[in-house]
Amino acid sequence: MSEHGLRGAIFDVDGVLVDSPHEHAWRESLRDLMLGEWAPIRDRSSWSEDAFTPVVYQEVMSGRPRMEGAGAALRYFGIPDDDEHLHTYADRKQDLLIRLIDDGRFRAYPDALRFVLAMRAAGVPLAAASSSKNAFRFLRAVRMDVFARDEGLDTASIDEGATLSDMFDADLSGRDFARGKPDPEIFVTAAAELGVQAEACVVVEDAVSGIEAAEAGHMLSIGVARADDEVGLAEAGADLVVTSLDQVDIARLVRGEPVLRRPETDLA
Repeated sequence: MSEHGLRGAIFDVDGVLVDSPHEHAWRESLRDLMLGEWAPIRDRSSWSEDAFTPVVYQEVMSGRPRMEGAGAALRYFGIPDDDEHLHTYADRKQDLLIRLIDDGRFRAYPDALRFVLAMRAAGVPLAAASSSKNAFRFLRAVRMDVFARDEGLDTASIDEGATLSDMFDADLSGRDFARGKPDPEIFVTAAAELGVQAEACVVVEDAVSGIEAAEAGHMLSIGVARADDEVGLAEAGADLVVTSLDQVDIARLVRGEPVLRRPETDLA
């Protein structure tokens, strides 16, 4: 961390900023295939309707680009990951995901939106860096002016009609990189586009692969455990693990000290 403190904050999108329907889309599209056109190979796989759990999604697929995620799931369940199966699954999931987004089947996490606004108020440059090519759809669908008014927050610095996308100084989401997470390429590039050193940035992630990427890039990291996966995020090297970004002491984070806010009753 720079002796001058935090110089940039880099955010994953799915699972950190929004509760996206990615997991639902992956699960349901595979279910449709296994109960439909892929039924002949079902008994030769380990797939069942109960086997595709949130833990499987988090540990096997979360944070990966679409084709990598599809391949990881197929291999996990013992389904051939040849080009035909891979593209059929990835395309089926993408079609379902777009329908879910267009139907408004997702929500933004209020703690994350408060955190973004607080970091902006502290003058920290922000970047979005998701592997998902759909991240921009979520960012543009969240009205930050409406959120701030509903929360009773200062709206002086938020333009009418501003979306979550407008809160970021750089957005690398969905960009093609030679190496995906846990390689740090996307985060190191985000720091460069913010004009700051990678070591002076904090990465906010919900996936183990993302925390590992931050660790590899020598960045601070905050693991947001929205799926009861505190242990996995900590073991991956997160400097701080929280279940809500409201728990982060932002003043100390900006100084380069990622620590929890102390409860008012904790006077020790």
